[in-house]
Amino acid sequence: MTKIVSVEDMAKDRRDVVIVGAGIVGLATAQKLQQAGRGVALIDRKGIGLEASKGNAGAFAFSDVLPMAVSGKIWKVPKWLMDPLGPLTIQPAYLLPAVPYLMRFWREGWPDRVKASTAAQAAMMRLARKETETLVADYGLEAMVHKDGSLELYESEHEFQASLHGWAAREKEGIAFEHVRGSRMAELQPGLSPRFVAGTFVPGWQTVADPHDFSVALADAIVERGGEVVAGEVVVLTPDADGVTVTLAGGITLEANSVVVSAGAWSRALTDPLGDRLPLDTERGYNTTLPGDAFDLKRMLIFGGHGFVISSLSSGLRIGGAVEFGGLKLPANYKRCEAMVKKAKAFLPDLRTEGGTQWMGYRPSLPDTLPAIGFSRASRRIIYAFGHGHLGLTQAAGTGRLVTELMHGQAPSIDITAFSPQRF
Repeated sequence: MTKIVSVEDMAKDRRDVVIVGAGIVGLATAQKLQQAGRGVALIDRKGIGLEASKGNAGAFAFSDVLPMAVSGKIWKVPKWLMDPLGPLTIQPAYLLPAVPYLMRFWREGWPDRVKASTAAQAAMMRLARKETETLVADYGLEAMVHKDGSLELYESEHEFQASLHGWAAREKEGIAFEHVRGSRMAELQPGLSPRFVAGTFVPGWQTVADPHDFSVALADAIVERGGEVVAGEVVVLTPDADGVTVTLAGGITLEANSVVVSAGAWSRALTDPLGDRLPLDTERGYNTTLPGDAFDLKRMLIFGGHGFVISSLSSGLRIGGAVEFGGLKLPANYKRCEAMVKKAKAFLPDLRTEGGTQWMGYRPSLPDTLPAIGFSRASRRIIYAFGHGHLGLTQAAGTGRLVTELMHGQAPSIDITAFSPQRF
């Protein structure tokens, strides 16, 4: 296990790069910075990958190049909101705080925005795939990556036809897929309910054995190469001409040459005082992890019309997804977990639903489905890397490459204008 040191035990020496947040994005950024010869110290209030990185579905979703607010989905939002246990809901106490985000989300569904954000996302995915392969090979994590593909399923001909525009956009980006029916669909996943009339198989889809185990393995490798993982909560960043003073809860301060803010849904508490008021919110996601023998799952199944997936992990069979706006403080509604398991049983009649463990996590999301990657307006010694929504694991290594290039004054591997923290 990775040794996590307390702030009190740290030497008083100045740090080279402090990364706020030890989730998968912070860890992948640390790996890329180490490759470039930088010293790294990750500071996290909970530990390694214990927030969104712990309970996600474990997918490298490199084919997900379309923004969440594509026109086909935006018109489903009112219907979804009518179902408190459906794919998208807002806790009543959070309705007013969610309105500005939802208005921006609606605007991002206009054709001009969809075209621009799709192009930016596709470029990011190409970079992310390349950098993920490098990261996995560099740290010897190949055994933790599965290349079984994914199968998205449709309950009606109308639902399938409505998906074709999105697949055509993916095809333009060189993404391989196969529309399947009948015996071919049953071959890809035996035991499906006959309610599904068609599916789309994406052979290039990849998953990790377990997202938390993957994060811990990455942290172990970073520490073995001289990095630090520190237990603490960063509350204030104060830049000056020579670096950044990092203040933690309790008043302890550290000095760093540079800082990367990668604190996921908690990043706004640090970036707002620096003058960057991003519309960051949290799409709360739920899942239930069943025992591994609950069903013979061949690959990740995606139920787009219901907003959840089923994936096979070393820790069990994970049924999760959906979106709930409720901020960081309202209590979880685990009836959402129960609703997804009930649907999964209808979709996979042989699924055994006993013995599950429920979880809720906070996806750090921006309304255009693109992360914030770039310099703080307060100082070029502070770089932001958060807001990846459903794609943190997928885009972590690509983000790490871009942060490393920015920190060294190099031209980014892709055009990052669309990811600017100041774009809002």
